[in-house]
Amino acid sequence: MKGIHKVQIQNKRIRYEFELRRNLTVIRGDSATGKTTLIDMVQEYINNGADSSIRLICDKACFVLEGATWKGQLSEMHDSIVFIDEGNSFVYTREFSREIQKTDNYYVIASREGLPALPYSVTEIYGIRTSGKYGGLKQHYHEFYRIYGEGSMGKEIHPHTVVTEDANAGYRFFDGICSESEIVCVSAEGKAKVLQKAREHSADGSVLLIADGAAFGAEIDRVMKFLRTHKDVSLYLPESFEWLILSANPMKDPEVQSILEEPSEYIDSKDYFSWERFFTRLLTDRTQGTWLQYSKSSINPAYLKGTVRDAILAEMPTIHLMNQSME
Repeated sequence: MKGIHKVQIQNKRIRYEFELRRNLTVIRGDSATGKTTLIDMVQEYINNGADSSIRLICDKACFVLEGATWKGQLSEMHDSIVFIDEGNSFVYTREFSREIQKTDNYYVIASREGLPALPYSVTEIYGIRTSGKYGGLKQHYHEFYRIYGEGSMGKEIHPHTVVTEDANAGYRFFDGICSESEIVCVSAEGKAKVLQKAREHSADGSVLLIADGAAFGAEIDRVMKFLRTHKDVSLYLPESFEWLILSANPMKDPEVQSILEEPSEYIDSKDYFSWERFFTRLLTDRTQGTWLQYSKSSINPAYLKGTVRDAILAEMPTIHLMNQSME
């Protein structure tokens, strides 16, 4: 499945309306915020149809996945939107992660906690809020809102230390840039260790954490809690390092800009479990056989020089990694 899919569901009291943009959407919030009510309404509609007094409008079939027989249920769900309520412990397992990678569904998962087995985006973590009465009835209109933003930062960042999530091309690029400005650059060697590295270097002056926003959802709560008490630590979350290069578009490929404007229309969930995988494949394919040929395991020196380097850094206008003599 790909594309943006709108879901509308309502009964006599409550109406929900939201759009799903990628295969994994997480609904957060404490009890009584409407998460379970939403999923219960979907299940009641599935069970009783029009007799449920619930109206569900979506261009895709909707299902609820639950209980000990979840794997068997999942095998029958195709090209659908699958809702999972909190309390279903299987969503925290590697087995669940492996199984849904084989499917072409979109998943909406209610959970108060992070889901470490799943690579979900920080921009697809939502809460539910009530925005007043709907129409002339005693009905409340519910909508999703983003808990975390797009990864942009308003303040100017002049880091003493840069911590990257990965140890591959992204780290090697930032390490190459930082070494010329005497900025320390270290790799966390995985998203689960970003917070650990932030703690280790928090006394070293200004620290910048760089991670792939496309798959950092499970870690964001812990990191944001740390940032609230450590004002010298900042977080930058591009979709991925490959996305950052594609945004700079040193290849001058006109189709790349169109893809980045509406990635949901190009990324099929059955082929790419995480958008990071898609952007890696896109960059690798578009530069193959050229002077900008990209490899995830190392950094092509062309990306560290001249106009290509400058174009990539220009995508991070508030982050300063070079001294004035280099700029």
